Amino acid sequence: MEIKQNTLYLTTPNAYVSRDYLNLRVEIEREVKLTVPIHHLESVCIFGPASLSAPSLQLCWEHGVPVNYFSEHGYLLGRWEGVPNTSVRLRRAQYRAADSAEASIQIARQCVAGKLQNARQSLLRSARETSSEPERDRLQQTAAEIARLLAALEHAVNRSEIGSEEMTVDRIRGYEGQAASLYFEVFDLHLRGQRPDFKFTTRSRRPPLDAINCLLSYLYALLRHDCIAALTATGLDPFVGYLHTERPNRPALALDLMEEFRPLLADRLAITLINRKQIMTNDFVSREGGAIEFTPAGRKTVITAWQSRKQETVTHPLLDQEYRIGQLMLVQARILARHLRGDLPEYLPCVLR
Repeated sequence: MEIKQNTLYLTTPNAYVSRDYLNLRVEIEREVKLTVPIHHLESVCIFGPASLSAPSLQLCWEHGVPVNYFSEHGYLLGRWEGVPNTSVRLRRAQYRAADSAEASIQIARQCVAGKLQNARQSLLRSARETSSEPERDRLQQTAAEIARLLAALEHAVNRSEIGSEEMTVDRIRGYEGQAASLYFEVFDLHLRGQRPDFKFTTRSRRPPLDAINCLLSYLYALLRHDCIAALTATGLDPFVGYLHTERPNRPALALDLMEEFRPLLADRLAITLINRKQIMTNDFVSREGGAIEFTPAGRKTVITAWQSRKQETVTHPLLDQEYRIGQLMLVQARILARHLRGDLPEYLPCVLR
């Protein structure tokens, strides 16, 4: 169990959470392990089998603390919260934009542009850090190819605005897919240590089939939780998006917001954990069918590193203000809300240098 930056993470199987006046009390095998004042928490995240009493859920509801349920692999299963932020005008604007092809294209394009720019920055950073000239050249070449895709995306949208070419969200997804393919082709080259043990071949999900995919998927699950929380706090509906298609139980807008943060936060943290040997192969176990999972100790290491990373501060490139990294998702959700209200001409992604 860990509490960092106002989030309670429950990773111990069969933990039980009860209410003690204005506190949440965590018990394991009927022994009290932790007591947390509710006003210290922003959310509760439960991984695997654990349970909360009805009074403890009511306490969370009364204080606006959502309870998020994850599988042991980190897949978000559900979210319990009280009455959500009822920003009716903002949500009406969000839904109108989702029904507008032009508005959806502009927002989707910015989500992809932010992802491509941050992916390019990550590649160039690893190129500067490597001592191998062939690897440096390949990383720089991939960054240049992604830059060309970024320019092509901008050019295609501009041409569509003057009516000489039709732009669709599907075409924008195509640019994103091409960039992702290029990006992951050289993902191994980010790794300066443990490369043979964490060799990346292809992206595999549900279940991840190797250790590095397990690590990436787990970090993406943590990021998805933070994006859902940021959008909900802003008053937006996390299930109605622009880049990702809408499906039952799929937080499409949270997935949209995640795109710019995948290379910026999740991927870079995975690279750091491996290169610093904070995560090693003995932090994973293989299950029947080939699925790779974290050990309990491995999960706790990743959660601790994720929360530690979120406490670091950076200067927002657009607002020129200093924020904790954990606040960036909320800042971007608010920028999106301002765009939907008509206060900003377009959504502007977060791109850190």
